[in-house]
Amino acid sequence: MFGTQDLAQFVIAGILLNIAPGPDSILIMTRSATQGWRAGSAAALGIGTGTLVHIMAAALGLSALLATSATAFTIVKLAGAAYLLYVGAAMLLSRAKSAEQTVSAKTSLPALSYRKIFMQGFLTNVLNPKVAIFFLAFVPQFIAADASNKPLALIVLGCIFNFNGMLWCHFLAVSTAFARQRMRVNQAVTLWMNRFIGLMFVSFGIKLALSDKH
Repeated sequence: MFGTQDLAQFVIAGILLNIAPGPDSILIMTRSATQGWRAGSAAALGIGTGTLVHIMAAALGLSALLATSATAFTIVKLAGAAYLLYVGAAMLLSRAKSAEQTVSAKTSLPALSYRKIFMQGFLTNVLNPKVAIFFLAFVPQFIAADASNKPLALIVLGCIFNFNGMLWCHFLAVSTAFARQRMRVNQAVTLWMNRFIGLMFVSFGIKLALSDKH
């Protein structure tokens, strides 16, 4: 269909890859835990939009440029790492200020508009060159050698991957918000959870900055 092959294997592999934890998942869970499932879903939609950019870039051959040009890859990589470090540092600093204000001060992330949360998700995903390389390395394996229109096949597979990813992301948003309401974690625990999440974003940024194209 549309020049694809082994579609069932592709779907299963894609679901497993989406479930694997990363900065996208952490952002969704963080926003759902602090502002409810709608905020988590806004982050998920931003991530999905970023994935669409990577899909179209791969179809147009831009991912190939990132794979072959060390300079292009480094520029995008450092931009993405800087953004992840910025998000992590902002989370850590906001928590520190909240803890120093009053005992009853709010210790969760500062509330953001859904538009800003959407942009957070979008930038976290689109500035990660590893996602671009993923589409160049993984998706073509499921394009038939005799496909008449390989870019179209890549777009179809990318959209399938993104659709399944969005199902998982929205499930993550709803389930995290539900769990947060049920747990009713006290402020001290919430403070340390938020600090831990901030440190994870910082570690993701450092890992991305130090990574190579492989």
